[in-house]
This record gives sequence, structure tokens and C-alpha cells, in this order.
Amino acid sequence: MSLPTKAEAQTLLETHVRDAYQRHHALMVATAMEGYAPRFGGDPHLWYLTGYLHDVDFEEHPDTHPAESLKWFAEWGYPADLIHAVEAHAYGYHGYATLPKTKLAAALVACDEISGIFYAYRKMNPVRYGEMKASSIKKKLKDPGFAAKIDRSTVALGCEHLGVPIDEHVANLITFFAVLG
Repeated sequence: MSLPTKAEAQTLLETHVRDAYQRHHALMVATAMEGYAPRFGGDPHLWYLTGYLHDVDFEEHPDTHPAESLKWFAEWGYPADLIHAVEAHAYGYHGYATLPKTKLAAALVACDEISGIFYAYRKMNPVRYGEMKASSIKKKLKDPGFAAKIDRSTVALGCEHLGVPIDEHVANLITFFAVLG
């Protein structure tokens, strides 16, 4: 198994992702994934990197994402679990129909889109992530007009495969994201 260090992954991300929001999104998803790893007996480093690099090709290849990153990860010798998770997170997009078969993949699917809800909520209500109210996030999650591009069905799919109810998932993410300020 070949995995970069966090510093090497940051360099890789910065090489391919220039957009500040996308970099922040990568950090949010990585933080959530790392938070979930102990609960499911996962390697925190693998889970962090899966979240951090899941969109590494999105900016350069938006119409085929994550095809390029899947090729890169295979070439670089990244673990099959990471590759599967990144493929599964694209379920329903660009012809991808791979459902999450591992807790790692389910966590990525559950954490990816919902991170955008947290980010959008914080933009409207300048409160620290750890001080957010679960009820407020759940209300925004139910409002299809709020952060309308966020695919709520993907979040539900991820939670279902992860075995974590949405209420618990939101509360967990508030706790995990507290380290981000």
C-alpha cells in the first residue's frame, strides 16, 4: 500500500486544485472522514487521505470526474479501498453506478455533499462549525432551496450504507468540524 503523507497530499491537492472553496471542501471532508475512522475500525490516515483527495481531478476534469483521479490513484499504488470509495462517491454522475461497499466508501458518500450544507450555513451565519446547532443544519438540509446544488439523496444513501441516522451524522459532523474553527 502506497499512501502519501499529509504534507505530500497537500502539495498534490494544491497542484491540481486552485479554488479556495474546493481546498476548504477537501479539508472538511478529510476531517469528517478522519473523525469517523475510529468508530469503524479504519486507519485514520487512509480515511483522511480518501476525503482529502476525493475531488483532486474535479477542477481540471469536471465533465469526467473522478475518472482521472481513479487512474492516478491506481498508477500511484493507492489502496483499492480508497479507489473504490472515490468511485462510489460519484454514484449517479457521469455514468458511475458503483454503490459504496465498504464503510470507507459509505463515509465518503455521507460526508461529501453535506459538507457543502455546513459551509453554506456558515457563510450565511458566521458561527464556528463546533457551535452550530444540529437542528439548524437539519432544517437547511430539508430545504431544497438552500444550497440547491447539494444532492441530499446522496447524503441519505451514504448514511444508509454507513448505518448512521442523519440526526446522528449531523451531530457527529459538528463535533468533527469543530477543529476547523
